[in-house]
Amino acid sequence: MPVNPSTDGRHHRVLVLGGGSAGITVAARLRRADPSLDVGLVEPSETHYYQPLWTLVGRGTVKPETTARPNAGLIPKGVTWHRDRVARIDPDANRVELEAGAALTYDALVVALGIRLAWERVEGLEEALRTPQVGTVYSLDGALKTWEAMRGFSGGTAIFTNPLGLVKCGGAPQKIMYLADAYWRERGLAERTRVIGAFAGTMMLGVPEINATLERIVRQRGIDMRFRHDLRAVDGAARRATFRLVDSGEEVSLDYDFLHASPPQRGPTPVAASPLAVAEGPQAGFADVDHGTLQHLRYPNVFALGDAAALPTAKTGAAVRKQAPVLVANVRAQLAGTPLEGSYDGYSSCPLLTDVGRLVLAEFTYGNVYQPTFPVDQTKERYDMYLLKRHLLPQLYWHGMLRGVA
Repeated sequence: MPVNPSTDGRHHRVLVLGGGSAGITVAARLRRADPSLDVGLVEPSETHYYQPLWTLVGRGTVKPETTARPNAGLIPKGVTWHRDRVARIDPDANRVELEAGAALTYDALVVALGIRLAWERVEGLEEALRTPQVGTVYSLDGALKTWEAMRGFSGGTAIFTNPLGLVKCGGAPQKIMYLADAYWRERGLAERTRVIGAFAGTMMLGVPEINATLERIVRQRGIDMRFRHDLRAVDGAARRATFRLVDSGEEVSLDYDFLHASPPQRGPTPVAASPLAVAEGPQAGFADVDHGTLQHLRYPNVFALGDAAALPTAKTGAAVRKQAPVLVANVRAQLAGTPLEGSYDGYSSCPLLTDVGRLVLAEFTYGNVYQPTFPVDQTKERYDMYLLKRHLLPQLYWHGMLRGVA
């Protein structure tokens, strides 16, 4: 049952921060492993979203309402739901303060607070998103806006950005680029359209086997890839995007008729402001955990997974599905005072949509080691992999993963 955050101040054997895919999956697995275990979960949102389908919402092939369900039906039975936001984490006192004033204590803490979309890091971006030509699939409203802008596009320059640093679903910026390009080709706009991929990285994807396929696709479609371009400002009125060239520090501006912007992303604020965070480097602001056990490097009763964890792998739901059983086993071992034996190998997956009905499935472990699951050539654009993404994985998510059984 939900707890009134203004008056509750209780102790939990395990306290889970965040009710997204990582938090609910862990809470469900903990309760399945031990139905008597006292688990609390902090999550302010009433609605839970299956975000992997937002790219297809941005293409107009998925209705937005099919990606949303009430959290009340997803929070595992027996878990105490604190409907509030985390204000402060004090791991030295085993204490979490909530925005409405409650203080919760714990024996073990699981950090699953996701990632922060730092829209404000790009000057003018929030204002530009209110103009007809700019969209993003990193929010549901933005995905709907993307489809409106895509349909209203009649030719010209279309720019797709990918920010510097860690992002959730790192393939999303290029998925929507491929989908838009294919849609405009269907409408006969290819000759009047210039598609530019202005990405801050150095390649399409770090997995060599998959990168080769993606390079071939952009080459065949004539997509103008400009790497080491980091979006710094957008002038929505003038339809102009300004980028910093990562290697030289110079700034260049490009005019657009359509812009898909992927925002910079940072560690969740309560983690970044706490002793749990990595202090510096590319993982700064994310929870500093062992890459195998997912246990914090300085606070042994704290664990983290998903987007909030400082792990050198892609931040995806597929990664959470592999991390959750490892983390749950290790949390239980830590509570019991026994050695931690679970180890996560860095598995993640990126289903790269290249068109409606076509998908390249990238699966890999730490070090970008290609690790396909299926006995088919996953480096090719496939219809069966599209069906997996569009129909099977959402069912696995709602009925398996969030129930702690898959």
